[in-house]
Amino acid sequence: MLKISRYVLYDIIRNKVMIAYTLFLLITSMCLFQLEENSSKAILSLMNIVLLVVPLVSLVFSTIHWYNSYEFIELMLTQPISRRKVLLSEYMGISSSFLTAILIGLGVPILIYEFNAVGLSLLLVGCLLSMVFTSISFLAAVKSRDKAKGIGVALLLWFYFSLLFDGLLLLLLFAFSDYPLEKFTLVVSSLNPIDLGRIFIMLKMDVSALMGYTGAIYKEFLGSNLGLIYTLVIMIVWAIVPVWLSLRSFKKKDL
Repeated sequence: MLKISRYVLYDIIRNKVMIAYTLFLLITSMCLFQLEENSSKAILSLMNIVLLVVPLVSLVFSTIHWYNSYEFIELMLTQPISRRKVLLSEYMGISSSFLTAILIGLGVPILIYEFNAVGLSLLLVGCLLSMVFTSISFLAAVKSRDKAKGIGVALLLWFYFSLLFDGLLLLLLFAFSDYPLEKFTLVVSSLNPIDLGRIFIMLKMDVSALMGYTGAIYKEFLGSNLGLIYTLVIMIVWAIVPVWLSLRSFKKKDL
């Protein structure tokens, strides 16, 4: 399994798209830190990039790579290798390549300019989001044999988590504004890893006052050690569950 993962990793890190993605993160991060006099503004700009670009690239690239590797996967399955090992090897290889890109593209500038709790929180959220949306892309790709449909589903999922979810949540809060929904909002935010990552970074930057009374609820819970553990556990669950579901579907799938 580790041999297959290493092969996938070496194959992806030589991919021009992955190299361009790494350089984009590195150049953008370095430019933002050098152009902004206040490093907090650079972190806020990087946060928006991480929350939008990282999930999008992870979803689309992983989905396309799965379909392009289908013949290789079929070849591996003709060997005495279980489907579980093949799928997990693919996931480990792709996730490792994204983590490498994040650690180089974001980790190096953060190490130079913002090596503190805020910078490390941004780096941690970027790594977790890469793993989460790679996992979600596997579920979308395994469920659909058609490449166009799989990529379309991946893009719709990104649109939902990045844009549509917040709109639906605001509509819900507006419709039931007469009721105390702060704790409910905290629970609902856990259903979106992007929102959870955004709240976690903003709390580390100590700007929760801009979020009103709801921000105080977040600050009280997610700003504590218990909140840190809760965030990590929920993000890990988001990374594990889609892979587990895709594995169940892949075992039953007629190749």
